[in-house]
Amino acid sequence: MRGLVSPKGEQFGYVVGGVLYTMDDEPSGRLEKDFIVDLAGNIVWRVVGDGVYALNGMETIGYLTGERADDRE
Repeated sequence: MRGLVSPKGEQFGYVVGGVLYTMDDEPSGRLEKDFIVDLAGNIVWRVVGDGVYALNGMETIGYLTGERADDRE
């Protein structure tokens, strides 16, 4: 599991097995190569390293944390 955190450090999602979830445990998209796509397959954000950026320009959306144990039980 990897967290998705805002530039202010607030977690607003997480990735498990390539699927992006909201903090309410609802799937909202997936990680595909260098992009995050929505459930319909539309590219939403660009991923560069651990950074997540807007498609237009390089506005920082947030960051993916390092891999950690899945403690959502």
